[in-house]
Amino acid sequence: MKEQLTIVKVGGKIVEEDLSLQQLLNDFSKIDGHKLLVHGGGRSATALASKLGVESRMVNGRRITDEAMLEVVTMVYGGLVNKKIVAGLQAAGLNALGLTGADLNYMISDKRPVKEIDYGYVGDVKQVNAAILADLIQRGVVPVLAPLTHDAAGHLLNTNADTIAGEAAKALAAFFEVTLVYCFEKKGVLSNEDDDESVIPTLDPHSFSTYVASGVIQGGMIPKLENAFSALHSGVSKVVITRADAIHTSGGTIVML
Repeated sequence: MKEQLTIVKVGGKIVEEDLSLQQLLNDFSKIDGHKLLVHGGGRSATALASKLGVESRMVNGRRITDEAMLEVVTMVYGGLVNKKIVAGLQAAGLNALGLTGADLNYMISDKRPVKEIDYGYVGDVKQVNAAILADLIQRGVVPVLAPLTHDAAGHLLNTNADTIAGEAAKALAAFFEVTLVYCFEKKGVLSNEDDDESVIPTLDPHSFSTYVASGVIQGGMIPKLENAFSALHSGVSKVVITRADAIHTSGGTIVML
């Protein structure tokens, strides 16, 4: 029987503020079994870019990453934010290791091709070398993955943190029974965006299609749930969408096939 692994993806807002970061570290440390954390850091990247005089450009919520912005996100994601989390987890008694996709060659991407929009140095994941991550995890290490990958030709690439979490979960499902937890500011997927208590407890492909058709589920939640179903189809045991302060409880929306 495979050992349990919980992969938690948290957005930048949670890890960029001291109080919410400390709460996250406390809650994350209480999760039973093996653990892996994936983080964002977009607000910090935007703030540093402004201080450095680097223009931040977004299209449909996605960051355009030119050479100057790539330097900024590398400093923020792979440096400041990642190492603050690692230090906090060490203080909580977890032997954390901060990684970008270039470290240990664990995640390789292709630079996104230019179509209607040139996103610049943005990566689409093509390969996950999960054995090296699995070995670390089995040795008691808690990987902390920054949203950066590489192209195996010497270039770092800015990569969506949700995608990194999903691709890592799929690859590690060969070694562990994986639960993937996507955290955001609500208690789960809501049936009424104005009612924070209207959490949809479970979602399967049929109910998902129904909610999308009726407009209940829309916007950025659609690709997040599509990623969730893709992970389940690839061997991930369970996907949960919940609030960061509920990651070690039974709340949230459970996504199932």
